[in-house]
Amino acid sequence: MFLRSFIATIFLVSFSFHSFADKTSKEVKSPAPKITENKSRFEQLELFNKVLHLVETQYYRPVSTEKLIEGALKGMMDTLDPHSAFLNKDFFEKMQNDTQGEFGGLGLEVTQRDGVIYIITPIDDTPAFRAGILPKDKLVEINHEPIVGMSLEQSIERMRGKIGEKIHLGIVRDGFEGVKHFSLVREMIKVKPVKSELVADHFAYIRLTQFQKRSAESMEEALKSLKSKTAKQGGISGIILDLRSNPGGLLDQAVDVSSLFLKEGIVVSTESRDRQNKDIRYVKKSGFKDLTSPMVVLVNGASASASEIVAGALQDYKRAVIMGSQSFGKGSVQTVAQLDKDTGVKLTIAQYMTPKNRKIQAVGIIPDVTIEEVDQDAFEKDLKEDRYIREKDLRNHLTAAIETPAEKKQREIFEREERVHRIGEMDKRKNKKKVVEDEVFKTFKPSEDYQVLQAVRYLQGFNVFKETKSLNK
Repeated sequence: MFLRSFIATIFLVSFSFHSFADKTSKEVKSPAPKITENKSRFEQLELFNKVLHLVETQYYRPVSTEKLIEGALKGMMDTLDPHSAFLNKDFFEKMQNDTQGEFGGLGLEVTQRDGVIYIITPIDDTPAFRAGILPKDKLVEINHEPIVGMSLEQSIERMRGKIGEKIHLGIVRDGFEGVKHFSLVREMIKVKPVKSELVADHFAYIRLTQFQKRSAESMEEALKSLKSKTAKQGGISGIILDLRSNPGGLLDQAVDVSSLFLKEGIVVSTESRDRQNKDIRYVKKSGFKDLTSPMVVLVNGASASASEIVAGALQDYKRAVIMGSQSFGKGSVQTVAQLDKDTGVKLTIAQYMTPKNRKIQAVGIIPDVTIEEVDQDAFEKDLKEDRYIREKDLRNHLTAAIETPAEKKQREIFEREERVHRIGEMDKRKNKKKVVEDEVFKTFKPSEDYQVLQAVRYLQGFNVFKETKSLNK
């Protein structure tokens, strides 16, 4: 009844305005197109009311008016873009919980393209991550029922349930035949936004999994801790910020994270419907900062939104080298308008732009150095053994210095052990069994990750270049 009254009120307002326009048009001669536009909207609302009445009175089964209206609102938002949506009670509550960093579910970020549900990324330390679900996987079954053709909201709704309940997902993955089956158990998701450790003894590796409350504070704590651990060795030699498969989150946290590494300037701006009305977010000048450590930011095709804002800002100011593959390209701005205590609307209102006014939407961040993701085990398996004969392999070779008998004996023992080790490594590669995919994800180690190792090598090379340049001055 409220809705009917609301629609009727819209009709009356439209009609009254239209009548007023007619009266004033005789005196002021208002342009005719405005009258036509108002009339068109009135006619469309009247058409909606007719269809609603027809379904309510003649559909062969009784149907809830509330359900019909909710479906109509969802349909209206679906005509806009993938990120605009009507939020019913469940979705509205979930959206509020997600940004707190604690919620129930599987830990999946999903999107829809051409009627197919794609996995953007599994969130670290969640049921989906531990099961071995990967970015780019296509979700085709939920509890053994096909979902192809369902809307994104319907699919997400089917994945919801009580904590502790089992759920079955069917996944199609490039390179694999048929459907891969995963059984997961819903749990309370407590996302730890930051993981950190030292790689190669003195390089700070910081992985940010999501931009939620306190993400920047957690990063600051991690960086301070790593600097403290390396203080006696002269501090850290570089920073690797891992934003791979980070789906984004809160805009203010993207600004705060960027501010840890930038002195001043614009972090991000937005372009809205009114081109003159820009929202500009600046670097925070106070607080902890690291403005000098060489830096690499890792991104991939599942790095989106806030991740792209940080990567874009650090790239524009040449504060960091961006490595990896082209990011997701989610550069639109959404706002959530609360309609009543239970529902809301998520609406795209603008586009993000980097400090140099580069648009991210559907383009993403293109890395300075492109390094595709590589399966480390497969990479090691395909490595060619170094079979070059060197000077030290020649019989009775001359050593760099005159050796004592004891030194010669020690060298020969060392060379024998080295040969045995090399043969053992070759045998290990030949006989190495394929590691189960699930185990790979459970035991992720930055020090064994191909892209992280490439970042370390870049930073090592950068430091050597800096030292050489300093010596030549």
